[in-house]
Amino acid sequence: MGFLKNILGGSKEPKEEKTLPWKQLTQVDQLEAINKLSKGKTQVIFKHSTRCGISKMVMNQFVSAFDVDVNLDLYYLDLLSFRDVSNEVGYKFQVMHQSPQMLVIKNGVVVAHASHGGINEIDLGRFV
Repeated sequence: MGFLKNILGGSKEPKEEKTLPWKQLTQVDQLEAINKLSKGKTQVIFKHSTRCGISKMVMNQFVSAFDVDVNLDLYYLDLLSFRDVSNEVGYKFQVMHQSPQMLVIKNGVVVAHASHGGINEIDLGRFV
């Protein structure tokens, strides 16, 4: 049984979970602050649907691949809990809503955005 468990990915040693320096995006007025901050430091918004399997998979891949030494601010938006904020992100930054979705904002402008599997293809290091 132990042999099969090891082959199938089971392990007796707990995995250390990687934590990212997320800032919670919960209010519309934070978007103006993000816009201003983007003039000096790249800002990233990750819009996540907590009820979507694809969104969860993309989020896990993003967290796993993220380089915590990248100098940017990383915002997490639970778009189901904060629908008004999610809608305003689209209006303010002129990007059609999708889920999951990532926006990279620099100098007040979205310089890159992607949804679904395309999120993990963005090289954030290019925008720092």
